[in-house]
Amino acid sequence: MVGYSFGMPRQPSHQVQPKKEKNPRRDPVAAGERDATQNRAAGHHYFLLEKFETGVVLSGTEVKSIRAGRANLKDAYALVKDGELWLLNAHIGPYEHGNIFNHEPLRTRKLLAHKNEVEKLQGKTQQKGLTLIPTRMYFKNGRVKVEVAVARGKQLWDKRETERRKTADREARAAIVRSRK
Repeated sequence: MVGYSFGMPRQPSHQVQPKKEKNPRRDPVAAGERDATQNRAAGHHYFLLEKFETGVVLSGTEVKSIRAGRANLKDAYALVKDGELWLLNAHIGPYEHGNIFNHEPLRTRKLLAHKNEVEKLQGKTQQKGLTLIPTRMYFKNGRVKVEVAVARGKQLWDKRETERRKTADREARAAIVRSRK
């Protein structure tokens, strides 16, 4: 057996270059690099206490529509019913290249979470003043995820106080930047 070596694996004789990204113009939403949609009004109208990541049951045209940026969570909320988690009032616009099998935009969608998480959320929502609000929808490893927050509604004076704090913080940061120049 001349010429065979069974000890160490052979080292490549050429220079190995780092792997390049397959498609540099790939959609960042599909790659999970940014949100598909956010519920910006949720932070204004509610105190967001605790957040959970859930999956969502979708049809094919709904996924394509979310990738195209046609989802809206503004008036959406979640509900625990019969031990299952449901997403209501989430608007996912019809897919523009769809056919007669296109989805209904405001249908009720099932959220996927572990049983202990669903039981925990059910216990929280039975407390007075707490509800479940979807805060964002995003892609993670090619799958659509919905972030659901346990939320308590803000009164008008709470909203004013939050706005005052944001304004004061913004002015303080601006003053620090001005003093450095």
